[in-house]
Amino acid sequence: MNNYVTVTADDRLESRDGAIKLHGPDGFAGMRRAGRLAAEILDALTAQVVPGITTREIDDIVHRMTIAGGGVPATLGYRGYTRSCCTSINHVVCHGIPGDKALKDGDIVNVDVTPIVDGWHGDTSRMFLVGEVPIKARKLVDVTYECLMLGLAQARPGNRIGDIANAIQTHAEKHRYSVVRDFCGHGVGRLFHDAPEIVHAGRPGTGPELRPGMIFTVEPMINIGKADCKLLDDGWTAVTRDRSLSAQFEHSIGITDDGHEVFTQSPTGRDQPPYA
Repeated sequence: MNNYVTVTADDRLESRDGAIKLHGPDGFAGMRRAGRLAAEILDALTAQVVPGITTREIDDIVHRMTIAGGGVPATLGYRGYTRSCCTSINHVVCHGIPGDKALKDGDIVNVDVTPIVDGWHGDTSRMFLVGEVPIKARKLVDVTYECLMLGLAQARPGNRIGDIANAIQTHAEKHRYSVVRDFCGHGVGRLFHDAPEIVHAGRPGTGPELRPGMIFTVEPMINIGKADCKLLDDGWTAVTRDRSLSAQFEHSIGITDDGHEVFTQSPTGRDQPPYA
């Protein structure tokens, strides 16, 4: 039995307690501000993610824009993490640490940002195509974006998390791709990671019911090869065990009375590459 609790702006939320939070208008307004900054940062990167740029330079841009926008990077200092975003290249599934590695022609890279604005976390990521990308990689990126959008189409009151998961899994497997099980979406808001867990593979009609006021991320990770992942010695970077390509897109959303609201949608329409 899932525990749902209605929260207001005055409630102290200091740690994850397992309850599924139901937010009111103040929570949705806060997430709009944080999500807008997150989306604007990724929009700005569309002209910057080109062959030769290092992932540290990408991180510097994210850091500067977050601070300039009145936010704080949620990942900086989070459980010892030392960067303002995650940059996951080719066979890196998620949580790649920015460094001195330069992107090269044909790479695909996910950039994951989470600015905190007035206490609210705008968590989102997009894939970027670096130079001339092979058809195989472009197709993976396209299908992964389609998986996200098909999952979001199931995000409405009365449905369950399993409905989101099954829509994603069905589409990925139709293209003979696999869905990563080791990582999932999560509740978000004034806490970076909260209940419930949003899995990306599962059976329809299962899992917690979606109710108005729920705020969470949907962030499918799709592999060309097998779903198995491993963690590198840095304690953060997750890669595919078979070194096959992986892609991911992520939005933060809130369940409304008749559907959902995407807080992290691009204000310029640059949600899916190639970006004009």
